[in-house]
Order: sequence, then structure tokens, then C-alpha cells
Amino acid sequence: MKRIAAAAAAALLCASMAGALPEPTPNQAVIDGREMPAKLSAFGIFRPGTSEPIDALLPYTLRTPLFSDYAGKKRLIWVPPGEKARVAADGQIDFPLGSMIVKSFAWPDHNGGRPVETRLLLHRASGWTALPYLWDADGKDATLALAGRRVPVSFKSPGGDAHSIRYAVPNKNQCKECHSKRGEIVPIGPKAANIDFAAALSRPEFARFFAELPASALSIPRWDDPATGSIEERARAYLDVNCAHCHNPEGSASNSGLFLRWSDPAGINYGIRKRPTAAGRGSGGMEFAIRPGDPDNSFLIYRLESLEAGIAMPEVGRSTVHKEGAALLRQWIAEMPKDGH
Repeated sequence: MKRIAAAAAAALLCASMAGALPEPTPNQAVIDGREMPAKLSAFGIFRPGTSEPIDALLPYTLRTPLFSDYAGKKRLIWVPPGEKARVAADGQIDFPLGSMIVKSFAWPDHNGGRPVETRLLLHRASGWTALPYLWDADGKDATLALAGRRVPVSFKSPGGDAHSIRYAVPNKNQCKECHSKRGEIVPIGPKAANIDFAAALSRPEFARFFAELPASALSIPRWDDPATGSIEERARAYLDVNCAHCHNPEGSASNSGLFLRWSDPAGINYGIRKRPTAAGRGSGGMEFAIRPGDPDNSFLIYRLESLEAGIAMPEVGRSTVHKEGAALLRQWIAEMPKDGH
């Protein structure tokens, strides 16, 4: 056995001396197929036995990310060779068949910063497929968790508050609650207005993955950076990212009549002096989703600051209150003229 191992090592050395070894790429057959592999390693996204992604994928960041219990997220895009993603006129990104979007969740002060979960969105012939994977205790691979899972996680939020939660890995049906457009699963994070294209452009992979930049890329501000927008603009960016994937005319909360996209006008349907229609007890007995000048009597804030099932919004994806995000929205509402917009 030692002789065989030595011979293999020598062959590998000779190959590397003769020329650079080809960089590994994801397993396109698995991405395209119908299977739901039990192990994340089947996709070839990460270096064997690690959570370190291979270089072939394009890392990207968002200007304003979705809040998920203060988790840090690493995002990756894969587009199959010979294909390119294209940005539509409305800023949505059209990913070709065989594309894959990867998102890993981790906390710097939990489990040595290793990821707890990695979610995949696979663009297959049957449509987009969402698969959640929970990382094994040794951090060498992750296991498919179609039924979801609760995982104990301890961390400190930016303000120094200590949290011990049972982090919710969503089940496959819960993925569809947020990633839904006209009842079909779609990507919601990577939109032209929210991707930090400046960072992505620095990667040599960018030109292979994207056909072109949008002619006039309208960037939403960073919710936590006053230098990028007014208090209203940053509040609207926060609502677009954290709420509008459901609260739009084609989303799972279309029956609410509350539409919170960046492009929606700031009127009744945006919640300003909007009376509850489908909020149930989530209205907390309050008259309006947003009562200008009065955040304490705006049930949008009431739901955002609640953890109670049937009241909390968003309904899935968090086990903590985003104090900083709520403070931003409180300030925005408090500064509104009391006669509305």
C-alpha cells in the first residue's frame, strides 16, 4: 500500500510540474439531475472535507442583506460553462438552467465560526429546487435536512447582547414560503439593485458569469450606512429585502394588500395609514400598519419586534428580534409628518 501511495504522489507531482492542474468545478450532472443527494459533498462546491469553497464559484455580497438571527452569510453563484446570467430591464437576474446559488450561515463566536447550514437553489429543468443542508459536527460535510431542524446556537449580537437560540433550519416547504412568485420557487436575494457589483467585478470569474451589467444599475442603499441614503431610503431598503419577497402582488402575502418593494409608492398599500386586512391578531388592536409619527401604534413595528407565533414577521427565518433594524424603522416612522405622505 505504501508503494501505491508513493507512486500516486509521484504521478501527481509530475502532473503538476508538467502544467497547472485544472481547477475543480461543481458537479454539473448532480446540479442538473433530479436527485436530492444526502450529502452536500456530492455537488463539489467545497474543498473535500472542509467548508472552504472552490475557486470556480463567484462570491458576492449584498448591500442590504436579509436578517437571519445575526448570522454571517457567505454567498456564491455558479453558472454552467457556455452560459451567462443576464440582468432584465426591471433589475431581476435571469439565471440559465444549470445555475446554482449557495448561501452558508455561520456566527464568528459559535463553533469556531464554522457554518451551521448551507442552502442551495438549483435551476433545474423542472424549475428552481431548494435544498437545505445541515453541517455535520466535524465540519467535514453537511447532511440534507428536508424536514428542517432546530440547532442550538450561542452568539453575541453587535450590541454585545448574548443570545442562546434554537436556530431554525427551514424545511423544504418553508423555503417556498419566502422564495415564491406566482406559486413557483425563485431566487430572492441576488437582484441587480442589491448586489455589490463593485466587489463582484474585482473577481476574474465575473465576466464568465454575467453577460453585462445593467445599463443603469439602481443601487439600493445599505440599511445601516447613513452615507448611502436618507433614513427613509434606508428603511425602504430594509423592508424591500426583509419583507417584499412575500409582500408583493405575486408573493405569498399578496392577500394582505401590503406591498413593500423598493419600487412601490409610499402610500396606503405601502402601509401608511393602511388598516389591517389579513393581519389577524397580528394587528395588536392597532388601526394602521404605519401610523405616521407614532411607531408605538404602528403594527408593522409590533410584528417586527415580536417573537410570538402568529404575530412575528417575518414568519420564518428568525428566532431573535433585529433591534437595530427595528430602531431604523422606528426612527423613520417617528420622523414622518403626522398627516402622512
